Amino acid sequence: MVQLLVEPKSVTDISPPPELYAQAYRAMLLARVLDDKYASLWRSGKIHGGVFLGRGQEALSAAIGVALREGDVFAPLIRDLAGRLAFNESILDGVRTYFGSPLGPMRGRDGNVHRGRPREGQLAMISHLGAMISVVNGVLFARRLKHITGTVGVASCGEGATSTGSFHEALNQAAVEKLPLVMVVADNQYAYSTPTSGQFACRSLVDRAVGYGITGCEVDGTDLGACLRVVGTAVERARSGLGPQLVVAHLLRLCGHGEHDDAHYIDPRLKSSALGDDCLKRAEEFLRQQNWAAAETLAQWRSEAIRKVEDAVALVQREPTPDPFAETWSALATTRLVEGNEPQGRS
Repeated sequence: MVQLLVEPKSVTDISPPPELYAQAYRAMLLARVLDDKYASLWRSGKIHGGVFLGRGQEALSAAIGVALREGDVFAPLIRDLAGRLAFNESILDGVRTYFGSPLGPMRGRDGNVHRGRPREGQLAMISHLGAMISVVNGVLFARRLKHITGTVGVASCGEGATSTGSFHEALNQAAVEKLPLVMVVADNQYAYSTPTSGQFACRSLVDRAVGYGITGCEVDGTDLGACLRVVGTAVERARSGLGPQLVVAHLLRLCGHGEHDDAHYIDPRLKSSALGDDCLKRAEEFLRQQNWAAAETLAQWRSEAIRKVEDAVALVQREPTPDPFAETWSALATTRLVEGNEPQGRS
């Protein structure tokens, strides 16, 4: 019989280590600056396809990235730029993917967020609607068969994806097999334009942990300190063999579903509520209050983030575009294009 352990619904007031908080904040800041740049490039017609921003979800995402370590696996959501960066994805990987550069991890074959480096634990996204959970399960089960221990896998999705069959089947499989999976759900109040009232009837999605027989906890997704504690604890519980963990974060998407969406449907009352707090501004204010970073330091961090983004964009804009006449269009897993044999230039 599976024993259910549901974590308390509130977190303690114990602050995370200053160094960890600052590390996560800088990943959030870099992600926000880079996202703003992507949005500007899309509006100016220099990026084709969809652009999906993580504005308002950076605290939760960064907390995932800093909780992981080498050997772990991460299947990010479309709004997980902060987590990607915190888990050591290079800025150039993202910029090259958006611009379709043949020097990027996808060799110019895909746009926006469908990028990754599986050998480094960064899984390329198939879909943000729950499909990646079973992929993480497969990696974790394969490692079990190879007697590899001490690693975890994190899958991320929005609350809308929890209504899909792929979410249910994969989470049920992880529970039955007791895989070291951490399922992080960003409850950002809207599945595209459908409010949570039209998605599920339970009080909170964390209540579904009972049905799977796994540990569940929820957190204020606008509070970086709370996200660091709750996500960090869930990762360590999974790593120590306590089975799958479900983390549900409550927040609000502070932008449209994509840059093509003006988000007119978002209830103004949500924007003015605590859910509408900007997690980046809240984290910055906390750093000041704790005297962990002076105003000059915060300004320096922002300047460094802007410089890194501008340098990366300028570099990629000078790089050649794919040549359809030289491309064989064979699968990436072929000898010539196998991961690790790509052209030099990553940093």
